[in-house]
Amino acid sequence: MLLHQQFVRMAKKYGDKIAIIDKTLGTRVPYSRALIGALILSSKFRKYDKGFIGIMIPTSAGCALATVGALMSGRIPVMINYSTGAEKNARYARKKCRFKTIITSKALLEKINCPVIEGMVLIEDIMAGISTGEKLKAALISKLPVNFILGNIHKGEANDTAVILFTSGSEKDPKAVQLSHRNIVADIEGFGAYVGINSEDVLLANLVFFHVFGLTVDLWVPFYYGMTMITYANPLDFQTICRIAREEKPSIMVGTPSFFWGYLQKSEPGDFKTLRLMVAGADKCPDALREGFKEKHGVTLLEGYGATETSPVISVNSVKYNRPGSTGKVIPGVEVRIENPETGAACKTGEVGIIFVKGDTVMKGYYDDPEQTAEVLKDGWYNTGDVGFFDKEEFLWHAGRFKRFTKVGGEMVSLVKVENILEKYLPQGLSCCVVEVMNEKKGSSIIATVSGEIHKTEILRKMMNDLPVIALPREFVVINELPVMGTGKIDFRTVTTMVQEIMSSAGA
Repeated sequence: MLLHQQFVRMAKKYGDKIAIIDKTLGTRVPYSRALIGALILSSKFRKYDKGFIGIMIPTSAGCALATVGALMSGRIPVMINYSTGAEKNARYARKKCRFKTIITSKALLEKINCPVIEGMVLIEDIMAGISTGEKLKAALISKLPVNFILGNIHKGEANDTAVILFTSGSEKDPKAVQLSHRNIVADIEGFGAYVGINSEDVLLANLVFFHVFGLTVDLWVPFYYGMTMITYANPLDFQTICRIAREEKPSIMVGTPSFFWGYLQKSEPGDFKTLRLMVAGADKCPDALREGFKEKHGVTLLEGYGATETSPVISVNSVKYNRPGSTGKVIPGVEVRIENPETGAACKTGEVGIIFVKGDTVMKGYYDDPEQTAEVLKDGWYNTGDVGFFDKEEFLWHAGRFKRFTKVGGEMVSLVKVENILEKYLPQGLSCCVVEVMNEKKGSSIIATVSGEIHKTEILRKMMNDLPVIALPREFVVINELPVMGTGKIDFRTVTTMVQEIMSSAGA
């Protein structure tokens, strides 16, 4: 099954139903009109080079339909991160994937002060250039039976690349992940079946579509099931998101813990009461965040786990099977193996090891990078680079990145575990990030960054109840605003660099 073909089927089945409520523009687009829009964009995109086409548009009806239209035209959308260094990311994407055209928005470029670079085409200019004849032709095609429409658009195979997404780059330069139609469809079906998604659901799409979490769950899940999606361009506009939830009464919402903290703090009791499914992913979900949503809104915030390379969902808690602190059970169609990093043997229940994933959700590979692909893919198994374990009831527990372990005094210390313990004792509203800093004379040190002043001695005394002395932070560094990527994840690379600079200037 191909994603754009499924969109056509749903558009024909639910013609009068609202497909997209675009809260940025204040428009409501029924499926019948969404189909016409996608057909028009498809015909416009056919005049550009075959192969890849860049898309750099905020979360909106325009971005959703441009993504569908690209696939309908036989082009492969390359989703470009505009939240951090848009011009640099656009140039990086074009160089990496060797393409020319980037569909973007004039309003976005002006807002983020990004120049128009060669090959950029403004969606506003495309829309202004649509003739009456083009509108009539698309409207007529949209009235045809499903099979006739499918005959008028790109066909293709399930294993064809459906999108290029870039990894977050929190640890090294972004890699171009190739996800096929089969990958994304398998993830939608496994996730949807496990948590019980259906066409009656209304999804609040607040995440960016250039991140896999937003692309799969916020864009393709609604189109796949014929749901209504509510789009808003800025996930950091916490107050507006809360108001949208109150007004539009969504039943599903996903996000990152850092975004959910903002929504919790800026919301009024009951703003999110209509949500039957609220899932946090991309980072560890703190207990205090779960408790806050339960107390203020009566909603259970569930935790899931995934990766760009797995389309993304690997495991998730559900309303029926929920173990707070874990990342839930592995979704149908996905296999997970926990492997001892030294011996390669399968770990026993409760034993921490590297998480490997297999199934139709696993990417085709990194574009034009066979070496990196071979590093992480072997016999169909994807090495996530994360560590975790299964408990007796087969709930998966995530223990952090393998690279986010450090050796202190001959002992392996999980920086994520130190973070989780520190989080428990921080004053409300403060966040933290624990990093490893190398010093030629003193060796490796664990440094904790916090977003405000704290009573260090008191917190260290409390942490000693949960951690051995060697795992305690050697220093606390205050960074009022911890750098966060557009996806909502803390940018470990930048934090580490900042800490190194602060400590070297202080002569530490």
